Amino acid sequence: MTIIEKLKVKKEIPKLLEKISKEEGVSIKELIENIISGKVVVLKNVNSKVKPVGVGKDLRTKVNANIGTSPDLVDVKFELEKLNAAIKAKADTIMDLSTGGDIDYIRKIILEKSPIPVGTVPIYQVVCETLRKGRKIKDISVEHIFEVIEKQAEDGVDFMTVHCGVTKKNIEILKNYKRICGIVSRGGAFLAEWIVMNNKENPLYEYFDRLLKIAKKYNVTLSLGDGLRPGCIADANDKAQSAELKTLAELSKIANKENVQVMIEGPGHMPIDTIEEHVKLEKKLTGDKPYYLLGPLVTDIAAGYDHINSAIGAAIATKAGADFICYVTPAEHLRLPEPEDVYIGVISARIAAHAADIVKRKKYKVEILDLEISKARKELNWKKQQKYVIDKNKFVLERKKILSKTKKVCSMCGSFCAMRESTKIGL
Repeated sequence: MTIIEKLKVKKEIPKLLEKISKEEGVSIKELIENIISGKVVVLKNVNSKVKPVGVGKDLRTKVNANIGTSPDLVDVKFELEKLNAAIKAKADTIMDLSTGGDIDYIRKIILEKSPIPVGTVPIYQVVCETLRKGRKIKDISVEHIFEVIEKQAEDGVDFMTVHCGVTKKNIEILKNYKRICGIVSRGGAFLAEWIVMNNKENPLYEYFDRLLKIAKKYNVTLSLGDGLRPGCIADANDKAQSAELKTLAELSKIANKENVQVMIEGPGHMPIDTIEEHVKLEKKLTGDKPYYLLGPLVTDIAAGYDHINSAIGAAIATKAGADFICYVTPAEHLRLPEPEDVYIGVISARIAAHAADIVKRKKYKVEILDLEISKARKELNWKKQQKYVIDKNKFVLERKKILSKTKKVCSMCGSFCAMRESTKIGL
């Protein structure tokens, strides 16, 4: 039974909602109304032991961190180090995107060790298992796809990316309007190849009702993936992306009628001046369903600094109404991220989320943290400042580098500290 069914049919208020209500500073009545209408989702599988996380309308913007093996690097210990780095940086959720090694084993270890909700992309495992048997993507059976989805749900996965919008019709639209980068989503590319090679409809779209049954059974939140998202600025907001968004919007309403929780996933790469309009379009088409964005990245030339690139787009998107940010690390477009990359990526996304929440959640006084640290700065109270900064570890590390004769001030101004001098004259 899903959380929506419990609220609508049983009329019971789960304790986890009371905790979320208190933590987010929203009334329980408002929270319940938004969950029932599909404007808020609660990430928590019935078989999961994680702390539930609410995503959506009026709630704090959440941050996800991706980890997972690749065919070139399979090291469970390394993945757990990345998980710990994400938790240390205070990510709200984690996604296991493993495509190498024993994927079942890796997922179960991550589920066992993670105190925060875990997401997956089931089609990755389907493809990996198929290729290992010496078969091709076109040989994948519909049964195999749903067997993996059910297995992952039973294991306790809290949310799943399912690329239901990569349909025959939308692929034709993509073919007619040539892109620079084509399909950059792994899941989207896998399904597009299966569809084209078999000349059949996407099973996740054709048998969406079957997908809903599994989600219902385990209270898994379906994250409707943007398999046709743009992979560069030149491809942003094209007809294929728009067509997929409309498809996902239609499916989200069907899911909501069946009391299944859904989020919509979005791009990707987008020019700054199109982000706000795009987010508002998603909200309008879907009836204000939670929007989960990768970035967006606002330029294509920031390799090595894409965590900053992404944070710029994320701040604009979340201010416009996006609810959930997937971090981007400095390793994006270059290599598999390491634990330090994960940490930096989460911190960067959290800064963007908080910056947007100051504006988006004004009535909840999010900016109180900024006010308190500002008071501490005026007082030159470094211990108090450390309490409010987003990355306390970095704060302490940088303070240890002080070169000033007195640690009362920083080494930028030293004895010429403006705030110290202005305090002397009562300003």
